Amino acid sequence: MTVDLDALLGADLRLLGDLTFAEQRERGSDLFTAPRPQQRLPGAPDASPQDLQRLTGVDDLRQALLLRFGTQKGELAHLGHPDYGSRLHELVGEPNTPATRHRARLYALEALTAEPRVAEVLDLTVETRRAAPTTLDVRAAVRVVDGVSELNLVFPLPLEGGAS
Repeated sequence: MTVDLDALLGADLRLLGDLTFAEQRERGSDLFTAPRPQQRLPGAPDASPQDLQRLTGVDDLRQALLLRFGTQKGELAHLGHPDYGSRLHELVGEPNTPATRHRARLYALEALTAEPRVAEVLDLTVETRRAAPTTLDVRAAVRVVDGVSELNLVFPLPLEGGAS
């Protein structure tokens, strides 16, 4: 039996440019566009050459996890989602110590296991970025609910200042 990952994992608008390293996440610059396929009917006026980008399947889940990591838990309570998000933001301003890295791992694990499309967390590490010692990289590998697909992602967590 073949599993339709797009149907299983869903589809959404593309909100992140880089789905491997969510470095560019800036509030207010959310939607991405792409050239619209040329399907002009004879006699019809020229349509807009751009359309909103969509993500489906594993890429949709990857984006969803990165957005969950970057959203403060409770931030969407007024929209009916009080448990959505993560507690990673609580670590901004903390020193880069083993205890802080352990808390980051715990908070990331909580967020990953709250996502219903994640069947299993295969690996989860929190490492100091060599080029930026005040930034942690949360690296996760998860198995998707189809039981076969896996995805890897990296979420940068700056410990100093606000979100970049």
